[in-house]
Amino acid sequence: MDLRQRIETDMKIAMKAKDKVTLQTLRSIKSLILLEATKGGATVLDEEGGIALLKRAAKQRNDSAEIFQKEGRPELAADELAELEIIERYLPQMLSDEDIKKGVQAAITELGATSMRDMGKVMKTALAGFGGRADNKVVSQMVKELLG
Repeated sequence: MDLRQRIETDMKIAMKAKDKVTLQTLRSIKSLILLEATKGGATVLDEEGGIALLKRAAKQRNDSAEIFQKEGRPELAADELAELEIIERYLPQMLSDEDIKKGVQAAITELGATSMRDMGKVMKTALAGFGGRADNKVVSQMVKELLG
């Protein structure tokens, strides 16, 4: 079952359960998917595109929650964090720091990287191997740590 079908199925469940937060979040995700799918003239969004879209939506919710916390609006931050939790259900399981470190080390060994000048190559190879299951910031920190 692809991402759009899973979301539509879960929307029906949320409607029956009268879960307004989940329903609102799933509707916004479905809207993003439809917009993205029709943007380039295509009719279907592939799995990688869907994951990237969900990551952007999760990052937006996280950033908004941080801003609301700083501005003294904990009720709005709680709403954003609730939506973030729902979005994270559809993201693939993230790799642990140890697995990321092993993957980065493998990329460094594969490329024969020795200095920070090789960081871009290592990042590209490592991220391709992780398949969207690692945060770019964490990978970047690991690469800097291992190369520097």
